[in-house]
Amino acid sequence: MTVTTPTELAEGAALVGGATRPARPLRTREHWTPGRIAGQAVVYVILVAIAVLYIFPFLIDVATSFKTEPDAAAHPLSLIPQVWTTAAYEKLFLNSDFPVWFKNSLIVTLLVTAGRVFFDSLAGYALSRLRFRGRNVVFALVVAVMAVPNVVLMLPKFLVINQLGIYDSYTGMILPLLTDAAGVFIMKNFFESIPVSVEEQARIDGAGTFRIFWSVVLPMAMPALITIIILSFQGSWNELEHFIISTQDPSLTTLTKGVAMLSNGQLSQGTQYPLKLAAGAIMTIPVAIVFFIFQRRIVNQSTGAVKE
Repeated sequence: MTVTTPTELAEGAALVGGATRPARPLRTREHWTPGRIAGQAVVYVILVAIAVLYIFPFLIDVATSFKTEPDAAAHPLSLIPQVWTTAAYEKLFLNSDFPVWFKNSLIVTLLVTAGRVFFDSLAGYALSRLRFRGRNVVFALVVAVMAVPNVVLMLPKFLVINQLGIYDSYTGMILPLLTDAAGVFIMKNFFESIPVSVEEQARIDGAGTFRIFWSVVLPMAMPALITIIILSFQGSWNELEHFIISTQDPSLTTLTKGVAMLSNGQLSQGTQYPLKLAAGAIMTIPVAIVFFIFQRRIVNQSTGAVKE
């Protein structure tokens, strides 16, 4: 029996079809020198240190929420409670308005996220595809709005909400947040990366402008839509300034506003570290769930292809 060596296999492959170019050498294993190993070790140590510094405050948050008040005051940085207790969570859900805050935040966040996904994508498509007078001016104004701090807009927002008669209502909490300049900017840039030939083919088949947007272009913009979903959910869930100026009714208090009152000591006596950090830990759960569900869907290119 004849045994063929790897070198002979490579030479034979190179001569298939009459090729005369020399065969490429077989790939060998990378040689790890002591200096390279030390460099990689230093990089991993730095990355681990950064990760620990980033996650340590959250671990303290969770651990303190299961401590007693004296334990939290005596050992604020300990990750292991001396006595495990769920008293803080029981007080939040049974002896406070925390469930009402959570419900209000959930309602507002879901409606705002759905509205931003629709209106931001609609505006982005109009600015990227439709030709109308003043389009560049409108886009320049959208970019300009991104540079304005939210604090500057608090008083004008309050005046508009009050004049429209939607103060102290879900409408006043939701309506001003249904669009944002950053979302329009993201969607416009993404739509411009989609080939125009896709829309031309649909237009030849008799589809109108909105049908092309809804049935053809929007499904191809799924990565950008996922980005808008994550950013909108996180932004509206953590929104505070707008809810301060749009409502004062206790029954419409959101999580951010309620937890801010907890931090200021308006609803409790003493430090109440376990109570405050338990509320903070619960607030992070919905955002973390949304991010882990959709983060795999975020890519840098549109889904689908066009055959030229």
